[in-house]
Amino acid sequence: MKLLSMKSEGGARAGIVIGEDVLDVTGFCKILEEKGEQASSPHPPLEGVYHDALDLYLYGMERLKPLVSQLENDPQLAGELKASGALRPLASVELNPPVIAPGKILAVGLNYAAHAAEQNIQPPASPLIFSKCTTALTGPGDPIILPRISDRVDYEAELAVVIGREAKSVSRERAFDYVAGYTIMNDVTARDLQRNERQWTRAKGLDTFAPCGPWLVTVDELEDRHSLSVQLWVNGELRQSSDTDDLIFKIPEVIEFISQDLTLRPGDIITTGTPSGVGVFLEPPVFLKAGDRIEIEIGQIGRLANTVVAQGE
Repeated sequence: MKLLSMKSEGGARAGIVIGEDVLDVTGFCKILEEKGEQASSPHPPLEGVYHDALDLYLYGMERLKPLVSQLENDPQLAGELKASGALRPLASVELNPPVIAPGKILAVGLNYAAHAAEQNIQPPASPLIFSKCTTALTGPGDPIILPRISDRVDYEAELAVVIGREAKSVSRERAFDYVAGYTIMNDVTARDLQRNERQWTRAKGLDTFAPCGPWLVTVDELEDRHSLSVQLWVNGELRQSSDTDDLIFKIPEVIEFISQDLTLRPGDIITTGTPSGVGVFLEPPVFLKAGDRIEIEIGQIGRLANTVVAQGE
C-alpha cells in the first residue's frame, strides 16, 4: 500500500492511495462506526485519529488491508465515502512528509559508485553515516528556502528507508524484517558549508533541506529494492539518472552497520545516498536559485517535487 499524510484544517491526517484517489482513514473509520461495521468485524477496530504513514503502519495494517479490498469492490461504499469527503481525488490534497515526526534522519554519504567516480575518489571501505536535522524535514510541494548563509545550494536524489520496528544489532540477513517501507528524499546540501566546516550538520540540516515524500510504499509492495530507477530534473532538465543497483552498500548492509549499538526506532529514516550528476560536479558547477523546480522520481515509488524560493518569499 501507499500510505501518506495530508494537510487538513484539523492537522495532519493519514491516508491511503487508492488508484487516483486518497482515502482519509479517520473519516473512513467514522463512517464504518456509524454503519456498525467496526463492532461486527473480526479484525481489530481502528480508533482515534491517524496522522501519518507510521500511524497506519504500526496500528492499522491488519485492519486496513481487508477494508481497502472491501472499498475497491463496493461501489456503493465508495460513493458514500466520496459524498462525505473521506475519499477524494489525490490531486486535490496537499501532502506532508509521510512520517511527520521521525526520531532521527540518518544518511549514507558517497554510496553510489558513479558518484565516487565523478569526484575521482575511491569508494569508502565502510558506510559513511551522517545525520540530517529533523527540523529540515518538509513535504511534497513545500518550498526549499535558500539560506542566507550559503550561495551554493545543491540537490541530491535519494531512496529513503523508513524503519518499522525497533532495531539494534540487526544482521543483514534479517534487516528487511525491520523496514516499514520506502519513500524519496532530496538531501539538499549547502556545498560551501560542507567544504568549509569539518562536520556536515549545518550543510545538510538547514531548514527545508530534507524534502520527503510523496508517500510510504510498504515493504510488501516493493520486493526488489536494488533495481529501482532514480532520476532528478531541475526545470525539466535531467540531471541525475541511475539505478539503485549502483549502491555500494546495499540496504541490508547499511541497516546492519548503523544498528550496531545504535538503536533504530519506528519512524526513523535512513536515506541511502545519491547518484552522480549533482550540481557541484557539473562543468561549470550549477547551484540552485529561486524559482528552480526540482522533481525526483524513483521507480515503483513515485515523484517528489519542490520549488526553490528566496528567504522571505
